[in-house]
Amino acid sequence: MMSGRLLIVDDEPQIVRALRPGLLAAGYEVDSVGDGREALQTIAAGAYDAIIVDLGLPDMDGKDVIARAREWTDTPIVVLSARHAEEEKIAALDLGANDFVAKPFGIGELMARLRAVLRVRGARAAMTDKLSIGHLDIDFSNRRMKVAGKEVRPSPRELRLLRAFTQHIGAVLTHKQIVAAVWGGDEHVETQFVRVLVGNLRQKVEIDPARPSLIMTEPGVGYRFIDPNEESAA
Repeated sequence: MMSGRLLIVDDEPQIVRALRPGLLAAGYEVDSVGDGREALQTIAAGAYDAIIVDLGLPDMDGKDVIARAREWTDTPIVVLSARHAEEEKIAALDLGANDFVAKPFGIGELMARLRAVLRVRGARAAMTDKLSIGHLDIDFSNRRMKVAGKEVRPSPRELRLLRAFTQHIGAVLTHKQIVAAVWGGDEHVETQFVRVLVGNLRQKVEIDPARPSLIMTEPGVGYRFIDPNEESAA
């Protein structure tokens, strides 16, 4: 059972009522607010482990809440929204959201996304240069990697991409975020270069690149690196 303190930012009481029982049963403490201004005041005053934000707030766009909150906190943010357009997802993620769940959704999906972003936060706090994820063993300090026990040599860019992925296990990385992590935010890097780099890394880290178990594509948005052991446990 997970535990932690959550803030729900949503102006629809029925959504809050639907979420609260499942979250409480999972061991979370739950607070809720109904508009962006109150959300920012509450986030600034409280210590939360994760924040759930609806984009359609009555007084400001939820993306503005994300952008302003990111000025002072790195608390994981999961977006709930009825806006299904890829541009909306990308904008929210680029502003600092950690994940995006489209309405309508199941409570099980939201719980899984929360577990993922909270694992990432815990992993960052305990980040080491040696990691084992599924069939993959990585030694970042020595630039070495083993796939199913066989040594594989990643390029410097592939290693930077892998580092970014492992720092955000379970969360989506947009193309813009990958460019920032690998190329230092060079705005002239085309999306195709990201696709090629991800494809090359898949060839090296996946047992079957055609059926990836680690690097999953989020169409039109970016990529999600998952831990197969955590996925099967969920």
